[in-house]
Amino acid sequence: MRIVLGCDHAGWELKESLKEWLIQHGDQIQDFGTHSPDSVDYPDYAAQVAEAVANGKAERGVLICGTGIGMAMAANKVPGVRAALCSDLYSARMAREHNDANVLTLGGRLTGKDLSREILEMFLKTEFAGGRHSRRVEKIREIEERFSKGSDRRR
Repeated sequence: MRIVLGCDHAGWELKESLKEWLIQHGDQIQDFGTHSPDSVDYPDYAAQVAEAVANGKAERGVLICGTGIGMAMAANKVPGVRAALCSDLYSARMAREHNDANVLTLGGRLTGKDLSREILEMFLKTEFAGGRHSRRVEKIREIEERFSKGSDRRR
């Protein structure tokens, strides 16, 4: 699987750990950084990862900041991205199965390495269930389209 990664300084250590794990499992990784624990602005990295996923350059994205909240907010501004902050296995499974999430966000200051690996594994292996969930994901896309810049349907 092609996976893009991004983090800020608070997520750097966890990103490095997950990147190593993904490489060991044979995934194709592109790391947008940051590449050190020096302070940076998380929206810069969220935008790069989200754009790569939205444009089909990667199948999934992983973003990590201190809580995962800021990364999710920023990534979800990119049309075509459905970023989900997951802190347990159930939410990771449901994010994929019911919401067809394509970007996982994690809290580097909240979720340990072992649990983060389990969450990521669940996120990557779970397929979208389709069916009634497809209708709901389509409604998310319609909302996104309605409020996108330049849309004549914007209210």
